[in-house]
Amino acid sequence: QVELVESGGGLVEAGGSLRVSCAAPGGTFSSNGMGWFRQAPGKEREFVAFINNRGSSTYYADSVKGRFTISRDNTKHTVYLQMNNLKPEDTAVYYCAAYGEGLRVENPTNYDYWGQGTQVTVSS
Repeated sequence: QVELVESGGGLVEAGGSLRVSCAAPGGTFSSNGMGWFRQAPGKEREFVAFINNRGSSTYYADSVKGRFTISRDNTKHTVYLQMNNLKPEDTAVYYCAAYGEGLRVENPTNYDYWGQGTQVTVSS
């Protein structure tokens, strides 16, 4: 069992920056690839970014590429999502998840554990 706790969400103006964090205080954090997803009201959960277990490989959704950066610190059991040049359409609840197995990191069903989510709101 892996417990994931997100933090760092909030309200920011368009063009601003925000960093959300996901802590995994127990379990084998460094063994898992980690992903960030988001879900806006009335929409399906959407893949945002992925980082492998060593932090040596990352992958992004086209909608955030060049604006968002995923990183991790295995000594702190924490994964981060730095979000720059935020847009109103980035408004959503952001979730981190621990990757299990499967071919596509964009598929939420390939993740075994999820955090409770943190709200990010971007005003225009």
